[in-house]
Amino acid sequence: MTDKRLHFGWFMNFTANEWNTPFGNDGNPWNGKFYIEMAQAMEKACFDYIMIEDTLMVSEAYGGNSEVYLKYATMAPKHDPAPLAAIMAAATSKMGVVATMSTTFYPPFLLARLASTLDSIAEGRFGWNIVTSGEDGSAQNFGMDKLTEHDLRYDIADEYVDLVCQLWDSWEEGAVIRDQETNTYADFKKVHAIHFAGKYVKSRGPLNTVRSPQGQPTFVQAGGSPKGRQFAAKYADSIIAVANGVEGMKAYRDDVRARAAAQGRNPDDIKVLFVVSPTLGTTEEEALARKKAAAADPAFFEQSLASISSVTDIDFSQYDLDEPLPELETNGERGSLDKFAQWGSGKTLRQLVLDAGGTSDSIELVGTPDQVADKIGEAMEQVGGDGFLISTQRVSKQYITEICDGLFPALQRKGLARTEYTHAHLRDTLREF
Repeated sequence: MTDKRLHFGWFMNFTANEWNTPFGNDGNPWNGKFYIEMAQAMEKACFDYIMIEDTLMVSEAYGGNSEVYLKYATMAPKHDPAPLAAIMAAATSKMGVVATMSTTFYPPFLLARLASTLDSIAEGRFGWNIVTSGEDGSAQNFGMDKLTEHDLRYDIADEYVDLVCQLWDSWEEGAVIRDQETNTYADFKKVHAIHFAGKYVKSRGPLNTVRSPQGQPTFVQAGGSPKGRQFAAKYADSIIAVANGVEGMKAYRDDVRARAAAQGRNPDDIKVLFVVSPTLGTTEEEALARKKAAAADPAFFEQSLASISSVTDIDFSQYDLDEPLPELETNGERGSLDKFAQWGSGKTLRQLVLDAGGTSDSIELVGTPDQVADKIGEAMEQVGGDGFLISTQRVSKQYITEICDGLFPALQRKGLARTEYTHAHLRDTLREF
């Protein structure tokens, strides 16, 4: 019998959640307790991992100032994902926890040490979401005038990952011996300097942290551009992907798997998770009404355009909503721009925003839990695998309950989602099927 189970993650930010609705939190998400409860609900549902995204600035990309971002708490405020990952990991025991850290702004030794520490705290369930960052505003917060060129950022990241992997391997397995008779904690002959000197980064090593349970954290990456796809195919254990419809999903997955095979990797070791934002209801009519109501919100277009402006560093406030977009280029997230713009479609900016639904949905999922579970199964049959990443601009206790206690039981009844964890480490969980 063919195993038709899929992998599932949840894409979130350490931001304010639905603070202005009846289903928001108590107004203080910043102590992390809301997100700990979210992670525990997800673990009960048997998600593979929760992924905490990050950016490092208060954007002024939309309209030339920060008004929309701060007014609606869109993209800002946003707190550091690493401490949240630590307390989420401490409050769970089986689900993976992934944090975003940028190769552009973290010194390699600092990132390697932090990731190793987090993997030890998580007992082998930590993942690093590898990003190169795509905003000049972030660069300016770190003393740079602007980001380096898009493809060059990936060249630097390639060398960077080589370096941090060597740092993680600077402690051999078995270096910690804890021999009471000789009063020896670690065997210095099994801990090595690496003397890495590359074109872009260098470090002496070794790390001053013990080898973590996974040796190196699980790698998560979102590669949209050709350069990004090549990078993801080389390193990622799981890829975060956005695509336009089932055909786009299949084309993307086939492409990265072919790239992985060409680099000598087993494509089955890479799990491609497509971003979706299911809208659920007790009836299909209720779900459709919810979807329509969200798009009717007066702030919907402004928030949606502010979000895509932030990640692409393009000010979409300058374009007429009822005209097609001109051809645009970016030094920011090229994959996100291409996904949003649907080049050649002739659609107006208004239609593009409505199509995106305020998110980066790969396919539209609207209906009852059973209907949405069926749509998920049908899509994956055509795509070939591997699963989905739940994402929403705002997260509420109500939405968490709808997904974890509504959609997931429906997926499990249909054999589409795991019902238990069988491995201790995140990488092994992803490779289970």
